[in-house]
Amino acid sequence: MNEYMNANREHWNELVPIHEKSDMYDVEGFKAGESSLKSIELDELGDVEGKSLLHLQCHFGKDTLSWARLGAKVTGVDFSEEGIALARSLSEDIGVEANFVVSNVYDLPDALDAGEKFDIVFTSYGVLCWLPDLTRWGQIIVHFLKPGGTFYIAEFHPFGMVFYDGDDATGLSVHYPYFYASDPMKFEPDGYGSYADRSATVTTPEFEWNHGLGDVLNALISAGLKIEFLHEFPYSCYQYLPSLMEKCDDGYWRLKDKDETVPLMYSIKATK
Repeated sequence: MNEYMNANREHWNELVPIHEKSDMYDVEGFKAGESSLKSIELDELGDVEGKSLLHLQCHFGKDTLSWARLGAKVTGVDFSEEGIALARSLSEDIGVEANFVVSNVYDLPDALDAGEKFDIVFTSYGVLCWLPDLTRWGQIIVHFLKPGGTFYIAEFHPFGMVFYDGDDATGLSVHYPYFYASDPMKFEPDGYGSYADRSATVTTPEFEWNHGLGDVLNALISAGLKIEFLHEFPYSCYQYLPSLMEKCDDGYWRLKDKDETVPLMYSIKATK
């Protein structure tokens, strides 16, 4: 399993400078004061003023720092050394205090003070496919939550991710498995760059695991969390079906012709 995690770390180290320069991540706009947080998590997680927040798989920290701008005391974690280096640089550039730690999710109890607890554990958008073991993931979340603390995730819906996502897609066609398999799917560089910059040159492969919605819920429940809600949304913050989605006035992507019959994202809030 470590070979896949190590390969993915190399992949994300390669993506960081690409994403830093991309229009999608708009680092200059962020430095000027724009928030990277979406309306879903802002509305559902609510006021974070004065609360301690642990952000798992934070990439290069834009969301982490956006929560800090709203008054949270933040710690961002990612396994990419390049990502955390950029996050620390951004923190200094905008004058917002944050703690950033290089670690994969599973090694976090060794990378952080084992006794440190947080009011909120947060993660979002495209994170679970990089994790081979959701049971252990749930245990890590509980380990770092204070009693009464909140876990929150907003993520792409596993049902929406089964469809063929090529530029030549003309309709919804099942292409990827829904259910988990211990052997990950391998994606070689295909000449289409990164999701944030399709013109970029990417040379490293990536390995991903599918997790059905039941897997996610059961991992959290078995770890001892109480599920407060599960919400499903017929729109996405990212155009992951390029030829089948269109951007709407609210900034979210929907299936063309405003088709709202397929779940494209979900959110879960749970408490310890």
